[in-house]
Amino acid sequence: MKRHAATPSSDSEIGTMATATFGMGCFWTPDAYYGHLPGVLRTRVGYGGGTTAAPVYRAMGDHTETVQVDYNPALIGYDELLEAFWGRHNPDNLLDYKGNQYRSLILYHTEEQRVAIEAWRQRFAEQGRPLAATAVLPCTSWHLAEERHQKYYLKRYTDAYRRALELYGSETALTDGTLAARLNGIAKGFASAERLRAELTCWPISAQERERYEKLVRSIKW
Repeated sequence: MKRHAATPSSDSEIGTMATATFGMGCFWTPDAYYGHLPGVLRTRVGYGGGTTAAPVYRAMGDHTETVQVDYNPALIGYDELLEAFWGRHNPDNLLDYKGNQYRSLILYHTEEQRVAIEAWRQRFAEQGRPLAATAVLPCTSWHLAEERHQKYYLKRYTDAYRRALELYGSETALTDGTLAARLNGIAKGFASAERLRAELTCWPISAQERERYEKLVRSIKW
């Protein structure tokens, strides 16, 4: 089955892919928020920023809950993702809350991302808004969270989740899917089925696949 977004090494139809990683407290809501944005190809939640080997939800050690976002830079820029990061949470509210688990954190993947982050921090400093509460670290490792945490809000809608799983054929494929990311955003209330149907007309997929996606979106009972 061909999918609009899969692993970075496959699906040449999606074009250039870049990755961003953010910690904003509990990772369920950031997963849904970034997943609803046009230009985002895939979202997954996981653990990063620490050194503990093989972290899991009940024993993540010094890691932080994060959302990892694969996106097409031609459609949405890293600056837009950073704007969403600082606009969607208050870093100061997370200080000392559950230790490192809920931490305001940006893990940069490239030097260009690091420079962009510093430009935002400088801008905030000039406005009298220092952001010392947000940690900025290189993304040296990242660990995928358990299946039950992926697309959490979509899974709360039994009909939508069942239909999406039938389309993708496996939990792994659903977690990686662009359509699933959008549906998760709808489930949380960040977008609508109407907007998704309009967006589908611009996706670089076959007419047959677009028809299947549109049929699924129309058939879901939210």
